[in-house]
Amino acid sequence: MTYHLPAGKAVDGALAVDVTPEKAGWDHSSLRVLHLPPGGSHTFDSGDSEWIVLPLSGGCTVATADDFGRETFELSGRKSVFSGVSDFAYVPRDARTTVTSHGGGRFALTGARCTRRLPARYGPASSVPVELRGTGNCSRQVNNFGAAGTFECDKLIAVEVITPGGNWSSFPPHKHDEHRPGRESVLEEIYYFEFADHDGTPGLGYQRVSPSGQGQGTDVLAEVRDGDVVLIPDGWHGPSMAVPGHHMYYLNVMAGPGDERAWLICDHPDHAWIRDTWPDRPVDDRLPLYTAPERSA
Repeated sequence: MTYHLPAGKAVDGALAVDVTPEKAGWDHSSLRVLHLPPGGSHTFDSGDSEWIVLPLSGGCTVATADDFGRETFELSGRKSVFSGVSDFAYVPRDARTTVTSHGGGRFALTGARCTRRLPARYGPASSVPVELRGTGNCSRQVNNFGAAGTFECDKLIAVEVITPGGNWSSFPPHKHDEHRPGRESVLEEIYYFEFADHDGTPGLGYQRVSPSGQGQGTDVLAEVRDGDVVLIPDGWHGPSMAVPGHHMYYLNVMAGPGDERAWLICDHPDHAWIRDTWPDRPVDDRLPLYTAPERSA
């Protein structure tokens, strides 16, 4: 099984990234990244999955229809993942959806197989909680647009993480590959990466996944660049390392078989102590890179 998919290795037609449960060798989580030229559009059937359409750069119109009716959402989007929080649209299962962009851009479709049909909805950027996690060189920013407890989905959990250049995130290493009620949930996870350049020089980072003794024994040490994907069916994942001078962005998509939609993790016992040091250190003063816009009156 190939867990690191460099940019261009998961292409399918108009999709720059197309990770399905079948291609990943698991049961729930999906990710598509759509590149649209100015005036371009893309239509897809959601099938047995729920989806969130999230602009990475640019804005778009999301029109979705099913047996319950039609909805159209105008997404303002953003210049890039490093410039601001984005609004988004939730698309239910068993619907047909068209994404159209007047100016062109890149759009992530985060998906999860589900059983409940929830209504199509608009998620304003102003409603996205921006969290600062960790301190010192473990500081990172988390945009919890599709986190459990933030936005209702049946199975899908999705968040964005920004790690300043030189920092480590997804640390301490943690896992979610065992069902332990109230302590750990089983979640398949996808990481999708983008990097801030410096004077035109592309950025890069590194991702580690190590075997936990569960599942497939996933073992990855990958140099990751713009558009790369890492699949995590099991294992301790972290650190995610941003090289100095280049901020790192990753989009996390998670889903699993549990009845409860929850992100419950277990820290690696060799490194869990690092959390105890965080209260004694300041958060990296480069964060937050941005905050959610004010809610309109």
